[in-house]
Amino acid sequence: MMPPHDKRHTAARTGPVRNALTVDVEDYFQVQAFADVVPRTAWETMERRVEANTDRLLAQFARHGVRGTFFTLGWVADRHPALIRRIVAAGHELASHGYWHERVDRQTPGEFKADIVRAKGVLEDTGGVAVLGYRAPTFSVGPRTPWAFAMLADLGHRYSSSIYPVRHDLYGAPDAPRSAHYHPGTTLLEIPMTTLRIGSQNMPCSGGGYFRLLPYRLFRAALRRCNTAQQAPGVFYTHPWEIDPAQPRIAAKRLSRFRHYNNLHLTEHRLDQLLRDFAWDRMDRVFADILEAAASPVAVRAAARV
Repeated sequence: MMPPHDKRHTAARTGPVRNALTVDVEDYFQVQAFADVVPRTAWETMERRVEANTDRLLAQFARHGVRGTFFTLGWVADRHPALIRRIVAAGHELASHGYWHERVDRQTPGEFKADIVRAKGVLEDTGGVAVLGYRAPTFSVGPRTPWAFAMLADLGHRYSSSIYPVRHDLYGAPDAPRSAHYHPGTTLLEIPMTTLRIGSQNMPCSGGGYFRLLPYRLFRAALRRCNTAQQAPGVFYTHPWEIDPAQPRIAAKRLSRFRHYNNLHLTEHRLDQLLRDFAWDRMDRVFADILEAAASPVAVRAAARV
């Protein structure tokens, strides 16, 4: 396996650390928290809010002059092609979140291949750009799905941002490397979600529900520590539904409702603060040097020897 990338060297060469700003483009009813009460067969009956909410994020990013990476469901792209074209036209990176938002660890290799091929195809055909990045729904790849990484590389993906090195009841690979690294036997770069090491534990510092749950000052301090102490770029993610406190309420388990609806009314304001407090860019630009290295013949030969 190729060694993890030394991001401190990159930060020293390029000045202030730029963090990767990412959006998982899915609608409120497609989240894992509601998977047991809103099956796929019901999606077409639900009020769709993803286009309007994503447009709000696009406008917010434009006000701050930042670009990001939009990990987008193929299902959304099929139904909202004009939105996909607006994402690309605004200068953001278009990446894949799969087609059906199905957990990878609940799919066979054949099912996974069909899902990512379909997603990549519709995104590229609609957006008119190559799709190089992938993020697994619910961070559902890891030790139980080693076959997924080689398949992603074989099908034209150059990087994944699917590993979250934390302990969580729905996801997590706490023993995974915390910095960018190549998956063994492949040239697929993994860019894990950002964590802060405190004692023997990895603490989440990447956004999502934790961004809504924790006080903003605490989240900002943790991300700043990652940037300054490690001179490493962070990876932040949000969803279009997280800035939509008026979305329909779905009857689900108490914990699922708490995770989904907690502090939705604060997200947009906190996101404004975050965009002001840190430097941001697309994931493919933040990690451009290592992605270019991964594409070189030397990198390919080195990874193939594993």
